[in-house]
Amino acid sequence: MSSRDFLYRPGAALVTGATGGIGAAVARMLAARGATVVLAYRSSAAAADELAAEVGGKAVRADLTDPDSCAGLLSAAGPIHTLVHAAGPHVPMLHLSRVTPAQFHEQLTQDVAAFFNVVSAALPALRATKGSLVAVTTAATRRFPVRDGLSAVPKGAVEALVRGIAAEEGRFGVRANCVGPGMLTDGMATRLIESGDLDERALEVTRSNIPLRTFGTAEDIAEAVCFLASDRARFITGQKLDVDGGYAA
Repeated sequence: MSSRDFLYRPGAALVTGATGGIGAAVARMLAARGATVVLAYRSSAAAADELAAEVGGKAVRADLTDPDSCAGLLSAAGPIHTLVHAAGPHVPMLHLSRVTPAQFHEQLTQDVAAFFNVVSAALPALRATKGSLVAVTTAATRRFPVRDGLSAVPKGAVEALVRGIAAEEGRFGVRANCVGPGMLTDGMATRLIESGDLDERALEVTRSNIPLRTFGTAEDIAEAVCFLASDRARFITGQKLDVDGGYAA
């Protein structure tokens, strides 16, 4: 394993959703491997400032649903060689029949439109450095878990956008890939347990559906993200790597 993959890259690595469990783990790992890190956050200013001090980077507030805010984020970030999109709201677990059109529209805005806004703003910078985009999506786009439609459907659109970016931007040297987390012991899983969407029985059923019979961690996701963003993955683009213990196999 190379520990300094990003040491000599010009510019910075921009991580959206940097105060979340996965985003923070990615930011720490990128910094440990030599990257200058810019942390994008929406509301958790104290957590973002604390993480920025820890990794020696800077925190920038941005509302990804606002294209002007995304343009400001990229201006503040300066030249970037990597964009990791790990932002996303808490997603309640509901059967699709119980999802209202308003809820669905809001989720599309928060997940799909927000992703497109930040990518649109970042593409000139990524072209300039022949950089890399990695979007954190979900393993649920390959094997649909009941009640997970508000996550899986928008994330499926994000994955389609990533494939499109890979196909169209490769001529500029830009790579684009996805990492699909399965059930983790931190991040979204913790919020689902705390909100009551998952109880211990449901967790045990979920665990039994995973061939490795265990949940992953945010660091497992960060490893995959950092690999795909590094030059070790220089000939990989338009792909999705599920990190899910075999759930979607």
